[in-house]
Amino acid sequence: MSDILIIGGGIMGLSSAYYLSKQGHGITILDKGDITSSCSFGNAGMVVPSHFIPMASPGMVQQGIRWMFNSKSPFYVRPSLDMNLISWGVKFLKYANAGHVSRSAVPLRDLSLLSKKYYQELSKEPGFDFELKNNGILAFYKTEKAAEEEAHLAKKGIELGLDMAVLDTMDCLKLQPDLKLDVLGAVHYRCDGHVYPTKLMNALTNYLETQGVTILRNHEVTRIDRYDGKITSVFTGQKEWKADQYVLATGAWSPAVAKMMDVKVSIMPGKGYSFMETEPAGRMTIPALLCEARVAVTPMNGSIRYSGTMELDKINQRINQQRVQGILQAIPAYFPDLEPAFPPVKDIWFGFRPSSADGLPYIGRSKKIKNLVIATGHGMMGLSLGPATGVLVSQLISEQQTDIDIQAFSPSR
Repeated sequence: MSDILIIGGGIMGLSSAYYLSKQGHGITILDKGDITSSCSFGNAGMVVPSHFIPMASPGMVQQGIRWMFNSKSPFYVRPSLDMNLISWGVKFLKYANAGHVSRSAVPLRDLSLLSKKYYQELSKEPGFDFELKNNGILAFYKTEKAAEEEAHLAKKGIELGLDMAVLDTMDCLKLQPDLKLDVLGAVHYRCDGHVYPTKLMNALTNYLETQGVTILRNHEVTRIDRYDGKITSVFTGQKEWKADQYVLATGAWSPAVAKMMDVKVSIMPGKGYSFMETEPAGRMTIPALLCEARVAVTPMNGSIRYSGTMELDKINQRINQQRVQGILQAIPAYFPDLEPAFPPVKDIWFGFRPSSADGLPYIGRSKKIKNLVIATGHGMMGLSLGPATGVLVSQLISEQQTDIDIQAFSPSR
């Protein structure tokens, strides 16, 4: 067995540690914060095999340009001469074509279905009650244009073997009779599910610590030494850490950490916002995606979590209240009896999704650093893809055959 040092305590780091610990490895996790600040805690909690289309797609370029001029829109790129953003943008435009979308569908489907399988298994383990529900997600639309786009996506999903169904307004009302709707219809992504992220992350953390995994919070990596194509030491300030194998799972911070190893990881942080409101009546039972508004609405833990937006910018601590307002205004347009109040600033959560230029995650061994496995760049699907990524990392480190073909996710692509 090996000593493994995992840099990053989000869903990728904890999932990797979980499956590596099952194999008997000695594991240390270094996290720059207290773990609870990671993007894994405040997201929509959706498990989404339905998301087989990468963000880098032709329609996203056209829509993104239109959204750039709306302060409340769900997508924004802050204009900048930053070379990382420019390089990322050039790559994004290169990949935003029908061929890339077509080539990505099967790898993304396989990765998502693998993750769903391991979520099912994990939910049956003692101490892992994280409110996993398998009643799908409803993608609601209000316009004929969105209806046509969703019907096309559903057709492709069914061709890929995913369980999806196009519903009219009455079908939607029957599924959640206590919830008023103002929609044209929806696609029911029956293949999807959802969890309560806080319970999931706490369950993983508690399990790992009881199994002897060392989790060190507020330990930011400041230097990484290499020799002969291998990592020899990792430093957090003056403290030195050594291991046999290393895992880079630092989400949106991955480019900066990778740079310490002279490794390039093309990622931009995509800031998203969320907030919660109690819902004692339990009117919503199936999570929703509001197609035109690009807002996610998820029932969890006796509340509803509202989340959305994608701001591509440098990592920062600003809260753009206009974006939050955009989320708020979208809700009653679809659900007339859900009118969340603008939350106090202290209750607005934000996190940074690690967005790769081609919309696919990076999962694999580094070609440059022999004892490094990379697991990052999952964008908006981080929580959804956590268990599968953790399994694949454990298989790579143990030199086992991976459950699925991971060539499409190669960090050197």
